[in-house]
Amino acid sequence: MSKTTLKTASVLAFERKIDPSDALLFSGDWNERATAANWPAIEVREKSVRGTISNRLKAKDQDPTKVDAAIENANLQTVDIAALDSQHDTLQMRFTMRILPGAGTPSACNNADYQAKLVETVKGYADTNKFTELAKRYATNLASGRFLWRNRIGSEQVEVNVARLVKGKAADIYTFNGLDFSLRNFDHSTPELEKLSQVIAEGLAGDEHVLLEVTAFARMGAGQEVFPSQELILDRGRGDKSKTLYKVKDVAALHSQKVGNALRTIDTWYPIEEDTVNLGPIAVEPYGSVTTQGKAYRQPKQKMDFYNLLDNWLLKDQVPDLEQQHFVMAILIRGGVFGDAG
Repeated sequence: MSKTTLKTASVLAFERKIDPSDALLFSGDWNERATAANWPAIEVREKSVRGTISNRLKAKDQDPTKVDAAIENANLQTVDIAALDSQHDTLQMRFTMRILPGAGTPSACNNADYQAKLVETVKGYADTNKFTELAKRYATNLASGRFLWRNRIGSEQVEVNVARLVKGKAADIYTFNGLDFSLRNFDHSTPELEKLSQVIAEGLAGDEHVLLEVTAFARMGAGQEVFPSQELILDRGRGDKSKTLYKVKDVAALHSQKVGNALRTIDTWYPIEEDTVNLGPIAVEPYGSVTTQGKAYRQPKQKMDFYNLLDNWLLKDQVPDLEQQHFVMAILIRGGVFGDAG
């Protein structure tokens, strides 16, 4: 196989290998976690509020008379809200996740030579690294409760239980104090974390079938508001709610995509410019995109984006640094469509 004739496949797609479900939210008392399976679901309800005009005004609208007139028109809106029961102080979040084998094996590829080189390259990485570093980072994101998102902030206590299910029953249970783990790095090492990392690595390598059930508890305070996913309403008509929360059969929930985004927030290998604040880990994305900042941390001109790294590795036999190999493999585990079609 000549590297001068090898070209990127025009059709190239990968299925995700870390596959979480939606995360459902329940309400209960911290001291009754042993009976958490019986906790009532948190429902999404509506409320109407009378807000004030607080948006930035254009220069022509800053005349005092106009401002007073605008303030008189109250900002009336209907919003969704979800909260703990007034007698409960703890949020329970529960979801399952599958760890699937075959990382780096495309689900669709129309170039046999390219696929052969890709599989050979991925096998070389797997034989050398055993998915150990990636598995530890995924495990740390579970242990820290990163997937709780805003619900983790300000919680007095956070406990995460990860059960490995075999034929529907918990074969092993790993318990973590979520607040013991920093969200800024992956420098943690505990016996439980090492065991969970090993399980995830075995699942990615295809050595074992791995299905995990994750149950997290966040002690937030009686009656406190909780934060499910917010729905994106593209066709919003007049009179619609200004905030719509996600629910599954009347149970408040987080999208599986949001849970997955938290689990793959492991990229600390992106280039950091001198005038750029170190964000800590960002989600694994081909261009290092952080949508909340409107910035891509892996610009193609730096040759550190996924496509440049992959093409140099496969087509030019320029092996990336080990850290960037981890990044490329994490993208393949994430899945996506990466062909060279126009």
